[in-house]
Amino acid sequence: MTEASADTGTNADAPTRTRTRTRARTRSAVDELLSRIAAGDPERVAALFAERVDWMIAENPGVPWIRPRETRADVAAHFAELAAGVASAPDNPRAVETVLVEGEDAVIMGMLKGHVRATGKSFRSPYVMRLTVREGRFVRYHLYEDSRAIAEACTPGT
Repeated sequence: MTEASADTGTNADAPTRTRTRTRARTRSAVDELLSRIAAGDPERVAALFAERVDWMIAENPGVPWIRPRETRADVAAHFAELAAGVASAPDNPRAVETVLVEGEDAVIMGMLKGHVRATGKSFRSPYVMRLTVREGRFVRYHLYEDSRAIAEACTPGT
């Protein structure tokens, strides 16, 4: 192999190596996020987010912790309010069923299970979470869930 062909092969592989490294960094960030969420430390969860976040959880007036968020401080507040309002079910083997990663983007699919502390009602909801990681921080957090099931669990007397 000549020196020129060796360089060509190396340069041709560069985009693949870059994609592989980006995918690995994204997967590592997702794993850390899931670990910190499970540990229940809102400040440590928020530390993984950029200062400004593209945040989306469908607004649901019946669920006190769901509302628009934009900043790292908002992320900490969300997870603090969520922890105060919901006890997660410890017996949820399907909490995370699938994690897909492509470049900076990740999709998590699973099942949310818990009970609302204020009402004592349980809920179960499939979910999909769409995340984007840039420069080591989460810049997008979109959560798609069964908001009706969660709202019903938040409503006293239903």
